[in-house]
Amino acid sequence: MSATPALPPHPAYGPPHPYAAPPPTAPGPYGTPEVLGTSAPPKAPPPEPAPREPLRPLAAALLNLTGLGLGYVLIRAWLPAALCWAATAALLLVALPADVDGVPGGALLGYLAVLVLAAADAARRALRAPIGWRLRAPLAAALGVVLLAVPASGALAYDAAKDEAVEDMLLDRLGKADRIVEDQGGRPFAATENDYRTALDIYRDLLDDHAGSRAADRVPGRLDAYYKSVAAPYTEKQYCEAVEPLKYLRTLPATVGKERLGRLAGWPDSRLADSLYACGMTSLGKTDGGADLRELLDTFPGSAAADKVVPGIRAAIDDRTAELTGADPCTATGELRAIRATTVSLPAGAGDPLGTKAADAVESGAYACGLDEFEDGRYSEAAKTLDGFADTYRGSGKRERARTIAIAAEVAAARPQAGGKLPAQRGPGSGQDFVVKNDGPGAVEILFTGPATGSVKLGACAGCTTYSTRAEGKSKACKASGRSYPQKTLRLPPGEYHFLYKRDTGAIGSGGLVSNHSDGAKVQGGYRYTDCAYVVSGGLGDFAPRS
Repeated sequence: MSATPALPPHPAYGPPHPYAAPPPTAPGPYGTPEVLGTSAPPKAPPPEPAPREPLRPLAAALLNLTGLGLGYVLIRAWLPAALCWAATAALLLVALPADVDGVPGGALLGYLAVLVLAAADAARRALRAPIGWRLRAPLAAALGVVLLAVPASGALAYDAAKDEAVEDMLLDRLGKADRIVEDQGGRPFAATENDYRTALDIYRDLLDDHAGSRAADRVPGRLDAYYKSVAAPYTEKQYCEAVEPLKYLRTLPATVGKERLGRLAGWPDSRLADSLYACGMTSLGKTDGGADLRELLDTFPGSAAADKVVPGIRAAIDDRTAELTGADPCTATGELRAIRATTVSLPAGAGDPLGTKAADAVESGAYACGLDEFEDGRYSEAAKTLDGFADTYRGSGKRERARTIAIAAEVAAARPQAGGKLPAQRGPGSGQDFVVKNDGPGAVEILFTGPATGSVKLGACAGCTTYSTRAEGKSKACKASGRSYPQKTLRLPPGEYHFLYKRDTGAIGSGGLVSNHSDGAKVQGGYRYTDCAYVVSGGLGDFAPRS
């Protein structure tokens, strides 16, 4: 019996030895066995399945959430990856460059939906598809977590860029307001007020709606320039022009806020008080002048400017009083009247100490004005002024003199040769008899001036009528027998006289118009004169002296 050769022992590890056919054996007792054929090699064992990686879907989802399509790249799904890249590129086209409006909400929501769907799809695909790169699932998941910082940092950077765009926009808006303020230089406030209000609205909106922005932080400094621009007339000593803009500035604490304005809230007060005083003194003496002084005392009663009002008005009265002896006392008198009206209108009796002083100055001015008008040949104005003086100041020592000059002025207005010089202060009372009679309907007043000046009134003549012609009047006036004519006898010193006859038209008849008549005569010693006033169709009758 032959022995089978022994095979070397199979190593514990390593590949199996190649198969070798056994050597032929010697025939046994029963002969050589029949060889039926060559034996087939044994089959290779089936491959072991890939190990399960539960983090693989998570890694693919996280990598797709980065917006870079890396989840699809991980499993080599190139077409979906390209779609993710296209979606991200479209978002960047819409979002960049960053502006104040940011990314449209619809675009952002659509992109987020794409990312979520892509993450879910990549996770689903990764359940069946192995990772195509030499990455283990845990490492890929960790990489996905790290790469999520890319969109997060991109979002933060975009927000920062958007904020910067907003800041730039706000600074542009601030610059617009600054230019509006700068452009108003040299223009009157009435023409610039709306523009100033527009600039202020911009400043206020920056403070209200964008507090903390660089533009809002610069507004306080801009308000300094704003106040100085509005108050430019005050700086240029144009005090009357400065009143309205300074009043406007005083309204800003109510609209902008006193806390925001700080020291500017009270900045216009002293300047407005000074402007009201300066402008009020400029208008003092004009019709309705002094209104600014009244406002000053009402608004800033304790100010230094208010303390100067009474001394300033007193000085103004003294100045105008000195002008009464100058070339134009009438103008000075008109200003004194206006100043007196101002003193009466001052609040809380502030003008009481000036009342007597102003009244005395006006009285002196009225008389001086009447004399000046007479000397300048403005006889009608002089008569009116001096008559007014005599009626107003009945206790004045100049009343009678004013009345005499007023009579002479009225006569001179109709007969200029009567106004060559101021009349003497002498009335009728000595000299030649001068009888005046009235032969006409209605009363008559006879004014005369010459060596003596005065007037006499004669009542209406009962039954007297008008004459058709002057010749008829001369031949018949004051000659009717049995008729009593109203008359008076004057004693006039000799000299040249001028007469004015003023007929009362009330008794002439309906619609009757009678013109005043003037005439002149020379009174000589040794004669008796008779003057008969009558009415003809053309006016009063002539002066008819009789010796």
